[in-house]
Amino acid sequence: MTRSSRPDHTPQVIFALATGPSRAAIAIMRASGPGSDTILRALCNGHLPEPRRASLRTLRHNEEVLDHAVALWLPGPNSYTGEDGFELHLHAGPAIIARVADALTDLGSRPAEPGEFTRRAVQKGRLDLLQAEAIADLVDSETESQRKQALRQADGALSRLYDDWAQRLRLVLAHQEALIDFPDEDLPQDVEDGLVEEISKLHAEMSAHLQDNRGELLRRGLTVVIAGSPNVGKSSLLNALSGTDAAIVTHRAGTTRDAIALDWILDGVRLRLIDTAGLRETEDEIEAEGIRRALFHVKQADVVLHLIGPDESLETLSGQEIPIRTKIDIAPAPPGMLGISTQSGEGLDALRQVLSERLSELMAGSAAPPLTRARHRAGIQEAATHLDQARTATWPELRGEELRLSMLALGRLTGRVDVESLLDAIFGQFCIGK
Repeated sequence: MTRSSRPDHTPQVIFALATGPSRAAIAIMRASGPGSDTILRALCNGHLPEPRRASLRTLRHNEEVLDHAVALWLPGPNSYTGEDGFELHLHAGPAIIARVADALTDLGSRPAEPGEFTRRAVQKGRLDLLQAEAIADLVDSETESQRKQALRQADGALSRLYDDWAQRLRLVLAHQEALIDFPDEDLPQDVEDGLVEEISKLHAEMSAHLQDNRGELLRRGLTVVIAGSPNVGKSSLLNALSGTDAAIVTHRAGTTRDAIALDWILDGVRLRLIDTAGLRETEDEIEAEGIRRALFHVKQADVVLHLIGPDESLETLSGQEIPIRTKIDIAPAPPGMLGISTQSGEGLDALRQVLSERLSELMAGSAAPPLTRARHRAGIQEAATHLDQARTATWPELRGEELRLSMLALGRLTGRVDVESLLDAIFGQFCIGK
């Protein structure tokens, strides 16, 4: 049978392994959908466990014992998906998992599509789209900062911000529609003046939100590029900071021909450390390509560690750079300049502190939750663009259309805006048609 990527109008019971495939003591099989009670009752010898209480049961199918497992009956709507569902905490042997999956299929359920549990939660109103994306980010989080950000969004911080904008925009749109459709009614004189003012406030808030890239930085990790002339100690610093021998270190200049990248976590933030080819004039075609790539990475970096040898003068590479004098075991750094020695380790702790302070500066911002995905940025940019058009619209009908398009852009972010029904509710505040 061919399975569609879209759920049917009458949802089927779906099941999936909620734990990873690695060797473990326990594996959790979860199921959701109308009819889950019938399937669980069949596995539990005709007896449904008490709701939301773990019960040790002998699971059977066709008179065969499948496993001695803990069963949880989770009736909707107060479940993750909003549907009836259950969990089976099985012994994690592959043969047991496969046999239970076969039994669930025999009883009328099917394996879930990727993300289908969360999709059903969105469709049932248990989550909005922003919270669903946060669940995926939470599962993928590798650092403490990513975990905290994903949890905050899963708790609805970003949703509340966008819902507040949507609520204010609904009121503005209702006022605008009243001015268009009922020009002769006794509406407050300052209604139109207040419209433009509120539109301008919303536009300013959205513009400030778009300038805040903390969330995207935390989610993807910050890029830290190590740059400088050949044989200045770039590869040695990469190895020293990461505690690995990822880069080859020799006394021969030009050893690094291509960028070498690895992940490093500092203060709970994931950094992408990139060691680059030495910057110099060269006629070697391969080395020249490495230098071209190095300059590209410098331009794209969030932070550049610009290493400068004892006999070199400072030439600025990027506005994001931290100048560092290397090989201070040979010659000391000038007063006021950070110096390091990868041979003795001197200055490395100070470099980590400076880098930590730079990360704090990059992560500083307002208390408002930041953008975390390109989809959010595109949606807010679209909403802000329509608000800007609404501010300058000369015809009331054009302003109303721009406001409506802005509201739809916000609605696509959360997945829960119905413009017409909301307008009906808002219009109740006006004495129209009395």
